[in-house]
Amino acid sequence: MGYMTVEAHTPSLLHLKRSPGIRSWSLLVGISSVGLAAAYYSTDSVLWKLFYVTGCFFVALQNMDEWEDAVFDKSKNQIELKIFSLYTRILTMWRRGQEKMVLDMRHLRDVSVEEEKVRYLGKGYLVVLRLATGFSHPLTQSATLGGRSDADAVAALLKRFLGLDELRQRWERELLEEDGDDDDSSDSEDLDEL
Repeated sequence: MGYMTVEAHTPSLLHLKRSPGIRSWSLLVGISSVGLAAAYYSTDSVLWKLFYVTGCFFVALQNMDEWEDAVFDKSKNQIELKIFSLYTRILTMWRRGQEKMVLDMRHLRDVSVEEEKVRYLGKGYLVVLRLATGFSHPLTQSATLGGRSDADAVAALLKRFLGLDELRQRWERELLEEDGDDDDSSDSEDLDEL
């Protein structure tokens, strides 16, 4: 599974989506199967068998990745990050399970890829949004295992869509012009003193 897939891409809107991958579904089936096998082969009472099945099912749900959406909307100048967790939704009896964060797109300064260690599984990669306020926010809650190329591709797509490279070049030009103006003014002040 890739880092995120493109759901919609227009000049003013970019919608990225991520669903639980094969590893998550395999864990769900595998851990749930352990509970079913324990219940089937056990000579315990029906309540214990039910406990084995539900306990393993909830452990499997807890280890499952979330469904995640990232919507970059230039017309509203906002970034909307949504996370849907089946585990939270079941535990709260369908009242919660979706979290939403809205960021101001005008504060976004850079998009980069960071490496993260994933316990027992090796290295993973995250796309990180860097804001002018000094904060950084990951695009997704969990890293992609394996190669970095998928995360790099998403970061490059975001930079192109948001025009971050052009914006950075403009800031650098403005800084150079300001430095040049400061040097000229200090030279003229030195001449005035003579």
